[in-house]
Amino acid sequence: MHVLERGWLSSNNILFFGENENVIIDTGYVTHAEQTLELVKHVLGDRPLHKIYNTHLHSDHCGGNKILHDHYQAQIAIPEAEFYKVNDWDYAKLSFQATGQKCDRFEAHALVKPNDKLMLGDLEWIALAAPGHDPHSLVLYCEKEGLLISADALWEKGFGVIFPELDGRPGFDETRATLDLISELDIRLVIPGHGSPFTDVKKSLEVAYSRIAYLQDRPVRNAENAVKVLLKFLLLERKEIKLVDVPKLLHDIPLVDVANKYHLRFGVIYLGYWAVKQLQRAGAAEVRDMMLVNAD
Repeated sequence: MHVLERGWLSSNNILFFGENENVIIDTGYVTHAEQTLELVKHVLGDRPLHKIYNTHLHSDHCGGNKILHDHYQAQIAIPEAEFYKVNDWDYAKLSFQATGQKCDRFEAHALVKPNDKLMLGDLEWIALAAPGHDPHSLVLYCEKEGLLISADALWEKGFGVIFPELDGRPGFDETRATLDLISELDIRLVIPGHGSPFTDVKKSLEVAYSRIAYLQDRPVRNAENAVKVLLKFLLLERKEIKLVDVPKLLHDIPLVDVANKYHLRFGVIYLGYWAVKQLQRAGAAEVRDMMLVNAD
């Protein structure tokens, strides 16, 4: 197993070398696709890549699918519930349009269901349903070695935005149930979707349980976090954004618009002002010459 730890615009990529099959889990964001290909080529050398698995279909986890498939003719396997949406390329039902993000069109060749057994690196893994951040997300668990590929269900200090709650679908209870599931597993190492692999699973679960309680107590906090995260994602992608363009950019992201309508209730101009101030306060962005830029 070889973990490619990426920056926050792209998910981590996990490569497995097996006797009969080489596999990658998650492929990063589309604007990093060329970089993803070069990294994978460097690790694989002259070995083939046989299969791509996606833990879920947010754009930062599947944006390199097409380039890797085109280069290696690797088969793509995705969560069962997304299979027909992908092969019809139903952009409205996939997450890309709703989050204001992009993904090169790809074809899915196989599906993965909860409780399916997978052979990765000649070890048996089980796919487990992990709803919350995404309703159809999976985590992968190897009982023999105590390894968990947690995607965005558990990070060392939290988890991904609970997107379903933004437009009225349930997500808080599902997130808690996923944390309960993880807490019952015998884990010695977690490979998250973002950030470094970690071993203190108990501490990370404590942080995650505290955070879900905090968000569930006042759902507006989840909406506020989502707006900040989606603006930061745009900034990471574009490098800089004119301040005058921020309100419209946010308004044009369907999930931001609905989160604002039902939770924040800001005017469009004020929403842009508020989001910029939040990134500045967090040290995630700076304003220079009327441009929003990434903090040094």
